[in-house]
Amino acid sequence: MLSTTPRFTPALMLRPFRRRDVGALEEAVNESLHDLKPWLPWAQGTYGRHDALQYIKESLNAWNENRAFDFSIRAAGDPSRHLGNVSLWFTSHANKSGEIGYWVRSGSSRQGVCTEATARLLEIAFDELDMHKVTLRIATGNLGSDRVAQKLGFFHEGVLRQEVRVGEEWLDHAAWSLLAEEWRVERARYATNGWV
Repeated sequence: MLSTTPRFTPALMLRPFRRRDVGALEEAVNESLHDLKPWLPWAQGTYGRHDALQYIKESLNAWNENRAFDFSIRAAGDPSRHLGNVSLWFTSHANKSGEIGYWVRSGSSRQGVCTEATARLLEIAFDELDMHKVTLRIATGNLGSDRVAQKLGFFHEGVLRQEVRVGEEWLDHAAWSLLAEEWRVERARYATNGWV
């Protein structure tokens, strides 16, 4: 099972969720609902304490069952403030492939938080979980998330048509991927840029 020890980058701490994170998660989501709503099925309507608690319970269960690994993103200098989520899960154990998903609260966007957190999660994927390939699926038009994929050297594989329903609309998703051998080349650049 993946260690629950917090991981660090130059500016961030990534750690598994705890039950006491309910209030911080609820606050971050509510600050960001307007920006998340066009892209994510779960960001529709209202988001309350019960929703945050259910998410954390499922996150803890998934971690314990080795299904998915959700990390709370925190500033290293202010670990009480929840900046967003970054998650990793296997899509195929046999093929050693996985997927990453992420979001960052509106007040912390465009500051490199998502790029830095995802760069660190790629270390976990390839070094700790021995994955061969990691993918991102990003709703077309979500330019901020596309920029993260581009900065980290992901390869744009194509578009998955009408992949996810968000509200009443079916969204296409851009498929991005990074192979272990590509990551081994890119990680020196991640360090040079101060992401890991």
